[in-house]
Amino acid sequence: MSEIREECGVLGIYAPRRTRLAELVYYGLFALQHRGQESAGIVVNDDGVFTAHKDAGLVGEVFSPSVLEALGEGNIAVGHTRYGTTGAGQKENSQPLLINHRKGRMALAHNGNLTNSYELRWALEEKGAIFHTTTDSEVIAYQIVQERLKCASIEQAVSEAMNTLEGAYSLVISSPAKLIAARDPHGFRPLCMGKLSDGSIVFASESCALDTLGAFFLRDVLPGEIVVADETGIHTDRRHCAAAEKSLCVFEYIYFSRPDSIVDGTGVSTARQRAGSFLAQEHPLDADVVVGVPDSGLDAAIGYAQASGIPYAIGFTKNKYIARTFISPTQALRESAVRLKLNPIRSVLEGKRVVLIDDSIVRGTTCRRTVELVRQAGAKEVHMLVSAPPFVAPCFYGTDIDSAENLIANHHSVEEIAHMIGADSLGYLSLAHIRSLAPGSGPFCTACFGGCYPTPVPVHREKDRFSQKIHNA
Repeated sequence: MSEIREECGVLGIYAPRRTRLAELVYYGLFALQHRGQESAGIVVNDDGVFTAHKDAGLVGEVFSPSVLEALGEGNIAVGHTRYGTTGAGQKENSQPLLINHRKGRMALAHNGNLTNSYELRWALEEKGAIFHTTTDSEVIAYQIVQERLKCASIEQAVSEAMNTLEGAYSLVISSPAKLIAARDPHGFRPLCMGKLSDGSIVFASESCALDTLGAFFLRDVLPGEIVVADETGIHTDRRHCAAAEKSLCVFEYIYFSRPDSIVDGTGVSTARQRAGSFLAQEHPLDADVVVGVPDSGLDAAIGYAQASGIPYAIGFTKNKYIARTFISPTQALRESAVRLKLNPIRSVLEGKRVVLIDDSIVRGTTCRRTVELVRQAGAKEVHMLVSAPPFVAPCFYGTDIDSAENLIANHHSVEEIAHMIGADSLGYLSLAHIRSLAPGSGPFCTACFGGCYPTPVPVHREKDRFSQKIHNA
């Protein structure tokens, strides 16, 4: 069970004819629910008239049939599921963001995290900008609007804004007449495009959303690329594509993305099974059964079993009616809530030497409870393997790892961590193998595992830095 928090999911549809798009976006957001469960929102654009609904909660909680009906018809729609890595989880921070300006309106949905948001926001406030949220996404929106007031088109404004933005951002933006998708030059976060049978163009964080809508996968949006869908067709701007070395977050393959998604040309399930086979090479064990911790540990367990010859088995049942955010971030509740989500299958584990595979260990609390569940089911031995290297550094690009002090690997050896979580042994995947998970899809950002940061490290790192600023004003 991972203790990592997700990022966000973005989705946009451009339809050649006016139709009911809210329902389509609704289903697409369901497919992206795993990327964020704090809030959800949809904006429908009917020839420049924007109708929005967003609120805290899961997609199914935020949108009822009557709410979807009230969103009406249009030919452009933008949707978002949020887990905030900058800005608290209040309703006002939900997306898409709606901005009014002299040249029209704009709806923006953002996945990622800027590394220079504090400096940009300060400069904008010095010019008189008034912020209504505590997110870095609003900084992006204001940067684009400032450029839009000087530029001839929205896509040119996005391109000019990208000259000032640093860090991770996959964007879907609606202007009155266009749908724009943009991805930062490093390509930290995924973004892809597809096409429906009626000619509608769909942009989404992951290809699984395209599958849900019955859209044909066209391709991934390139790092640094701006793609525009309007009444004249599809247009691309690639002037930023060579601005930086690609640095896709490797944790998209390990944990974030759904296993049925294809990210930058590689199937997520395939990458995870590859991680499991690498674990078998690095950590051969004499055991009776290989078990994965749902959900992201399952494919790695299959890969380990295939490579090692040790039988694979489903060792847990998972309560599918409890969202990831059900578990409180407090340590006490995190410990007691594990059994609500997972229950071990005694007939699989009792009397067995178990290889237990998960995607990560952050603080060690949840992992310890999972190992304890396996032992309570009668396992004779529990050998813990992790399909990622140890976390040793914070992430500034959209993963909620904001302090090296909270990372167990910075304070204890592998042997000590094994003892702390109650495992007979513990093994991590090497950094060399993590960089080989998806041949042809890299290079990857591995900064949280001790690799180099692809961008300058921000001075102001607190997740709630803008909230603190308001509080101290």
